[in-house]
Amino acid sequence: MIKRFFLLTVLFSVLGNVIIAQDRLINKADEKYQDYSFSPAIDIYKRVLDKGYTSADLLMKLGNSYYFNAEYKEASDIYKRLLNEYKEGIGPEYYFRYAQTLRSLGEYDMSKDVMAEFSRITSADVRANLYMAERDYLAEIEKNSGRYEIGKFAFNSRYSDFAPSFYGQGLIFSSDRDTGNLARYRHTWNSKDFLDLYKVNADSVSENKVVKFGDNINTRYHESTSVFTKDGNTLYFTRNNLFDGKTVKDEKGVVRLKIFKAIKENGIWTQIEELPFNSESYSIAHPTLSPDEKILYFASDMPGSYGESDIFKVAINSDGTYGTPVNLGNIINTEARETFPYVTSENVLYFSSDGHPGLGGLDIFATKISNSQYIGTVLNVGKPVNSELDDFTFIINEETRNGYFASNRENGVGQDDIYSFVETKKLEFDCIKPITGTVRDKISNQVLVGATVKVIDENNEELASSITDSNGNYSITIDCNKGNFVRATMQGYVPSEEYLNISDSKPLIVDFYLERDTVTAGYGDDLAKLLQLSTIYFDFDRFNVRPDAEIEIQKVIAAMEKYPSLKLKVTSHTDSQGVDAYNLWLSQKRAESTVAYMVSKGIASDRLQGEGFGETRLVNRCGNGIKCSKAEHQMNRRSEFLILE
Repeated sequence: MIKRFFLLTVLFSVLGNVIIAQDRLINKADEKYQDYSFSPAIDIYKRVLDKGYTSADLLMKLGNSYYFNAEYKEASDIYKRLLNEYKEGIGPEYYFRYAQTLRSLGEYDMSKDVMAEFSRITSADVRANLYMAERDYLAEIEKNSGRYEIGKFAFNSRYSDFAPSFYGQGLIFSSDRDTGNLARYRHTWNSKDFLDLYKVNADSVSENKVVKFGDNINTRYHESTSVFTKDGNTLYFTRNNLFDGKTVKDEKGVVRLKIFKAIKENGIWTQIEELPFNSESYSIAHPTLSPDEKILYFASDMPGSYGESDIFKVAINSDGTYGTPVNLGNIINTEARETFPYVTSENVLYFSSDGHPGLGGLDIFATKISNSQYIGTVLNVGKPVNSELDDFTFIINEETRNGYFASNRENGVGQDDIYSFVETKKLEFDCIKPITGTVRDKISNQVLVGATVKVIDENNEELASSITDSNGNYSITIDCNKGNFVRATMQGYVPSEEYLNISDSKPLIVDFYLERDTVTAGYGDDLAKLLQLSTIYFDFDRFNVRPDAEIEIQKVIAAMEKYPSLKLKVTSHTDSQGVDAYNLWLSQKRAESTVAYMVSKGIASDRLQGEGFGETRLVNRCGNGIKCSKAEHQMNRRSEFLILE
C-alpha cells in the first residue's frame, strides 16, 4: 500500500512537472507571438503540439504564425484541425484564413465551400460580398492574365529582397542580406527584419554592383519601402520607431513602423525627420507619391481602418505641411490586408491584398484614380505576376512598360525575390463618368419636372435613364471608354441630345433646353400652361403688374419674339369679393394693364388682345357668400394667355 502510494505520488509529481514545463513553453511562445516573432513561436508551439498538448488557443496562434510567416501549407493543416476539433466559438476570421490557404494550395473548390461558410457567419463583411457575389472571379483573373513577360532580377540573395523603387537609372530595394534574418515579417506591423536599403544601377547603367544606399539612411535597425520625388532630392521611406538611436515599443511591446523624410544636399542625405502624423500606437509605412507629388499614399493599421492594414492618403501642402490622413474607403480596403501602394504617372493605383478575390496569399490589384475618386473596378492583374503565394511591391514605368515586383513563389533564389517584367498589354479599366444637369424650357427657362434623360449607345440601345426631380435636375453615369448619346425627352417637347465622345471620368454637367412641339399648341390653348409658367397673380383690388408677375410675363414675351406670327389674348380674372360689376371692370383693367406692359417691352399691339371676365370663371369654390382664405381668393386673381393663331 505504501509502495503504491509512493508510485502515485511520483507519477503526479512527474505529470505536474510536465504540465509546468508545457505552460512555460506556451508562455514563451506567446511572448514571441505577441512580439510578431513568428518563426520562434512556431518552433515552440509545434514542440508542445507534438507532445500531445492541444487547445483552440494554441491551434489559432500556431495557424496564425504559419499564416503571417507565409507558410500556407502548414497554416492550412492547422486551421483545418482547428475548425474540425473546436468549431464552436471559433471566429469567422479563421474560416477566411483557411479559405485563403486553400487557394494558395490550388484547392479552389474547397476554398469556395469554406468561403461560403464564412459568408454565412458574417454576411456584412466586404470580403464575403466580394467572393460570394454572382461572379466567377477566377475567370475574371484569367481574362486579365498573360499580359506580362516575367524576367529575372540578377541581384537577388538567398535572403529577402523586395520593395523595389525607381531611382535615377536604377533601383533602390530592401533586403536583410547582411543580417541573415530568416523570419518573414514584412506583412505584419513588426520591426525585427533589420532590413536595409540597397541600390543597383543607381549611378550608372553600366555599373551593376549592389551597394548599401545612403550612409545616413540605413541604421542598425529597420529601413524599407521607399519613394523618391522626380528630381531625386526628396526621399520618403519606412523605418523603425526610433528615439536617440534606440527602438521604442508601444504599450503592447511592439516596435511600430513610421515614415521618414530625407532631403539630399550636395549629394548627402540630410534633414531626416519623421512625418508629423506618425504615431507611437500604430504603424504607418510603405509610402508612394501621386504623379503631381501633392498626395502621399501609405499603409497603416491606425484607428478607423477596415482591416489588419488599409491604404490611406494625405495631402502634401505647398508650404511643406501635411493634411489629415484619409482612408481610401471600402472599394479599396477590406477587413484583411491592403498594403504596398504604388501610383503610376497615369494615376493607376497598384496595391497588394489578401482581401480581394485572388489566387492565394497576397495578390497585386489595380484601380484607376480619377479626381481623387476610386469609383472603378478593382482588377486582379492576373498571372504570371500573381501566383498562389505572396506577390507584392509592384512598380511600373508607364512610358517603357517595364517594371518590378517581389514574390515568395517557389523556385526563387531566396526567401523573397524581385522579378522584372514587361507589360505587353495594358489593363482595361471601367470608366464611370458622372453626368448631371438640368432640363429646362428653351423659351421660358422654366425647369421641366418629370423629363426623362436617357443614355443611348452608338447602336441606339438604351443603357440607362433618369427622371428630373422637382428642381429639374437629373443624375446619371456613362461608360467613358465608349461614345454615348445623352438624350432628354418630355411630352409636348422636341427631344434634344448631346454626343459625348470617349473621355476621362471627370464629372460633366450637361444642361438641356427643350423646345415646345408647336404641333401640340393650337387655338385656345393657354400659353402659360404650355410654358409651365407660374400663375400671373394680382393684389387685392389692384390691377398693376406685380414684380413677381413681370418675371413670368417676360417668358411670354420671349416666346412671342421667337414666333413672330404668334398672337395672344390676355384674359384676366378677379375673385368673388366685392360687387360683380366692379369686379368685371377691375378684371378688364388687369387685362389692359398686362397688354400695356407687354407693348412697353416691344410687342406690337396688334398681336395682343385683352378681356376681363370678372368673377365669372372662378377656379375654385370661392363664390359669393363662401368663406375662403386669402390664398384661395388669390388663386382667382389671375391672367391667362390664350393662343389666337
